Amino acid sequence: MFFSASYTQNFLKNCYLKNGIEQPEQKAYENCYPFIYYLEHGKIYYEQAKTSPLIIQPILLFYGFVHLIKACILTVDPDYPETTSVLAHGVSARKRKKQQYHFSQDEVKFQKTGLFPFISEKLFHMKQIEGDKVSMDSLLKQIPELSDLIHQLDGRHSFVNVNEERNILSIPVKVLDVFHMTENRFVDFFISKASTAEYTFKHFDKNFLVFEREGQNDYDYTPLKYNLFKQSFALPLMKEQGFMLNELLVHYLLLYNLSMIARYETEWWSELVKTMPTKDFPLIETFLHITLDKGPFLIYQQLISKKK
Repeated sequence: MFFSASYTQNFLKNCYLKNGIEQPEQKAYENCYPFIYYLEHGKIYYEQAKTSPLIIQPILLFYGFVHLIKACILTVDPDYPETTSVLAHGVSARKRKKQQYHFSQDEVKFQKTGLFPFISEKLFHMKQIEGDKVSMDSLLKQIPELSDLIHQLDGRHSFVNVNEERNILSIPVKVLDVFHMTENRFVDFFISKASTAEYTFKHFDKNFLVFEREGQNDYDYTPLKYNLFKQSFALPLMKEQGFMLNELLVHYLLLYNLSMIARYETEWWSELVKTMPTKDFPLIETFLHITLDKGPFLIYQQLISKKK
């Protein structure tokens, strides 16, 4: 539907009206085609990634995802990009050690300016702290579709499934042991981590903690994540940094680092793909398979939520 100029112009105008932006009609007219072209370019990158060798997939997927993200930005910031500083990646990868390097132990560091802090604030109203780091391991554990593989490799679950029926959510009581929390402490913790959704604790039985979800946004269940393959919700079983990152940001950070490795760490990357020496290979390959579908899905959710 966004490949219709008349539809997209009206969609953008409504976004700008809702955000109290001046000259919404004029801005929507100016941004209609840039918005469409961002989506079109992103679509082409994803189509190419689907048929490309694994060795160049991260580069195509990262740039495809960035183009789709820029379309999302235009729904909230009609003047994007106002300065060149927002065009940088907004994160940096550390210099890699040639020996004994493991992707899961690698980290990326947040920068003061650039696309990552920009979308964190503009799309999710989150301020990232310059110099903060996040590990690839904690990011991979924020991808619900990876949970089964992580369990097979490490013997640990990274998510617990959550039953959802008409906005009534039942979280298995075993999470209390995982988080080392009492019932009341977990309820406070869970509700405090919600972003646009509002959760009300309903009751506790011997097997489940039952919450009701309210709120305008049908597409944000934070801190829960949506498993696209199983079409169900799940709760991350960790409190490390990354717990509060929206999944769109998680995919951005993983794709950024993988694209940097594919471009600049040719020897390590080629060895990984050819010899598959560690757990890194199945995790990376499966993540790339997941993000082919999940990345555009997360963008679609973002765009559709603007219609509410």
